[in-house]
Amino acid sequence: MKSIFNLFFFFATLFSFAQKQDLKKEINAITNDKNATVAVSVTGIDFPLHFENKNGEKKLPMLSVFKFHIALAVLNKVDQGKLKLDQPIFIKKADLLENTWSPIREKYPDGNIEMPLSELIKYTVAKSDNNGCDLLLRLIGGTETVQKFINNKGIKNFTIKADEAQMHKGYEFMYWNTTSTNDSNLLLMNFFDGKVLSKNSTSFLMKTMIETTTGTTKIVAQLPKGTPVAHKTGSSGKDEKGLTIAENDIGIITLPNGKHYAISVFVSDSMETEETNTKMIADISKRVFDYFSKK
Repeated sequence: MKSIFNLFFFFATLFSFAQKQDLKKEINAITNDKNATVAVSVTGIDFPLHFENKNGEKKLPMLSVFKFHIALAVLNKVDQGKLKLDQPIFIKKADLLENTWSPIREKYPDGNIEMPLSELIKYTVAKSDNNGCDLLLRLIGGTETVQKFINNKGIKNFTIKADEAQMHKGYEFMYWNTTSTNDSNLLLMNFFDGKVLSKNSTSFLMKTMIETTTGTTKIVAQLPKGTPVAHKTGSSGKDEKGLTIAENDIGIITLPNGKHYAISVFVSDSMETEETNTKMIADISKRVFDYFSKK
């Protein structure tokens, strides 16, 4: 009986390995002929699996993905009792810079309003508000605070030096904030497991990320309607030479069986169209979801 079980286990392992290799080939087929650097990492959170392509360890520009890291640092201050989610944050008109993505400015063009910290975080993460992002950074002491906090959580392959205002001064500054897709997944996994924030803060940020309205053409695009996806997107647009510095998406996806996995896809230094860049992310996300769903 034992020999039969061992034989079954051997063939099951062999079959699983073959399936994983097929997934790797499918993902490589999506990216191989593209004029871009594409990094992909997939990690099972409550089941054992990790997949990465050849760029999984490469440090690449984050763009607005860094708002996830900033939100973690802000909520850590909440957990420490130094900030409160319901405390009012005064937003001056001077805080609402023009020529930057800002739903807050669109809704309150004259500024001079008070907004609860919880709402400011939601604008920054779920709507990717750039002005809201810089307000949060100033509130906690700048990028150095985020750098120290993320490093202290065991994420070493991470650098944050520029806020949104700085990045808008020139495309070269968009390369100042970097991480790898492997490290993004590690942080997502630790966050989900409650190793980064308190239970209440973890639940709050998970809900906020599920409510994300940006990046509808990326990892959520081809997934079944209603699939819970807690994610954070990033995008640089194109420079004067037609180069896309970054088109990114990271997130935690819930499978139909209730299990979860982290996925991070960074498209960097791409001369492809925006449609091609986002479709690569969507296609990869769909292949991964189908792979886990079948398993």
